[in-house]
Amino acid sequence: MTRATIDEVWAWLAEVPDPEIPAISLVDLGIIRAVDWDGDTLAVTVTPTYSGCPATSLINFEIERALREHGVEKIALKRQISPPWTTDWLSEEGRAKLEAYGIAPPQPAGGPDKCPHCGGTNVERISQFGSTPCKAQWRCKDCLEPFDYFKCI
Repeated sequence: MTRATIDEVWAWLAEVPDPEIPAISLVDLGIIRAVDWDGDTLAVTVTPTYSGCPATSLINFEIERALREHGVEKIALKRQISPPWTTDWLSEEGRAKLEAYGIAPPQPAGGPDKCPHCGGTNVERISQFGSTPCKAQWRCKDCLEPFDYFKCI
């Protein structure tokens, strides 16, 4: 195979869904920090959303699987925990995909400004803890639907 360009590799990785939130890719999530060729080995730097993320092994497997499907044979995955991941690394496209999926994207004020289902602004926190450690449970008082809020980290 001809060696892929870095842009091609980024495009391939942009198709790999996050295992906990499949509506967004690992690139949208901002955990793929760098991609570069080191000789004939493709080096991919990954920063987990937090050091104890239970999906880390699966994420690494899916990255390798996607790259091998495109003919990349030598892959070095590098785990980088400093600087730590932050929700500031979410792409604008990723934020829009979260909202379309029914998860309120992180807001600097510490809570959602609107319901991802109906757009209503009359929302309340049900629990600081949601379906995963990075989310909290909220409810819209307008449409009465519960929803996850992706916490600012």
